[in-house]
Amino acid sequence: MLIALLLTAFSAAPAPAVTAQTQAASATQDPQVPAPTAVDLFPRGVEAPAQPTRASSSIIVTGERQNALPAVAPRRQLTTPVRSLVSVRGQEDNVVLGIGLVTGLAGTGDSINAAKQLLSNLLLTRNIKLDLQSLATKNIAVVQVEAVLPSGIKPGQRIDVTVSTIGDATSLQGGTLSLTELTDMTGRDVYATASGPITVGGFQAEGAAASAKKNHTTVGTLPEGGKVEREVPTALASEHGFIYLDLRMGQDSLGNLVRVVEATNKLFPGSAKAMGDGKSLKIQVPGDLPEHEHAAYLDAVLRQEVQSEAVARVIVNERTGVIVMGGDVRLRPGAIAQGGLTVTIAETPQTSQPGPFSNGQTTTNPRTDLRIDEENNSLVMIPEAVTLSEVVDVLNVLGTTPRDLISILQAMASGGMLVAEIRRM
Repeated sequence: MLIALLLTAFSAAPAPAVTAQTQAASATQDPQVPAPTAVDLFPRGVEAPAQPTRASSSIIVTGERQNALPAVAPRRQLTTPVRSLVSVRGQEDNVVLGIGLVTGLAGTGDSINAAKQLLSNLLLTRNIKLDLQSLATKNIAVVQVEAVLPSGIKPGQRIDVTVSTIGDATSLQGGTLSLTELTDMTGRDVYATASGPITVGGFQAEGAAASAKKNHTTVGTLPEGGKVEREVPTALASEHGFIYLDLRMGQDSLGNLVRVVEATNKLFPGSAKAMGDGKSLKIQVPGDLPEHEHAAYLDAVLRQEVQSEAVARVIVNERTGVIVMGGDVRLRPGAIAQGGLTVTIAETPQTSQPGPFSNGQTTTNPRTDLRIDEENNSLVMIPEAVTLSEVVDVLNVLGTTPRDLISILQAMASGGMLVAEIRRM
């Protein structure tokens, strides 16, 4: 068809009276007579496709710096109750866990064979035997069931339970947890059972070409969905008549240990002694004190007010940029030069489409835009700072972001300027 059209166009065109060189020369001399072009010969030809012109970009934006509130000096001596500094040994919470099966899902369950096997085992407990191939798994999910047993909890009491998916289930919304046994780490003793409808703090909806999801739908809770079956033995005093107190994390300094021991001996002379590890103490219970009075005896110790020691410690979280400083952080004088480095890379691949009848091929050419911005800052003198408010004022002078400040603090600690312990979360 195309050949016929071309022959028709050529046959309809008048025969040239002069050669191509003569036409070009006459066209040059007479601008009113344009030279013949491909458009004239092919009025209905296909134009070459337009090439992409949009460029990608990469921008890093730093928000405006917020003015810090002025530091206020404490008006009085800070005291802390002993119960805020220590924990009673033997009164810890205990975690129990199990593997369970969630049913009633709307096609958001597992597709793995483990779900079929667990469902088959559950049916066998009811004397029902089915072939694994006849079981569908999209409405069930294998989950880990976990609960916390507070110290002293008794059989029959209700506890909260958390369930989370193990397989490839996408949502637990609308599901119900089958009866699951919760055991200790050995798996031998059952301490609780859990069952019931699952509460998911979100939702998920999807169609053939679109989906919507809010919050995390593969973890759910059962408020009071667990029942305690076995008591965890606990006692305030050991068989030798001692109550052991352990300093809490963040308060485990020798100064706090000494102050707690002194406060206890002031209340009950000669009853408290520091342990050799420097993190705990033991309190002697009077031999003639009946067991039902041990709680009142310990409560009297825990209500004592002591002047707690401010730990010189800096906590940094490099993932979130959080910085927390203790009250005894000090700075020695020095100098700091900090220059921010920002690297921006934008990839804009260009796709080249060949024109019609060119026998060309479509190619993609990489295009990269690279930009590096480096600050040129001079050295900054850092004066000595002996109080927390002075430390904050000095660090605010640097005018850096929290993430840059984390690197500065780590370098200051390595160089001996920062008199504090740095802990990374």
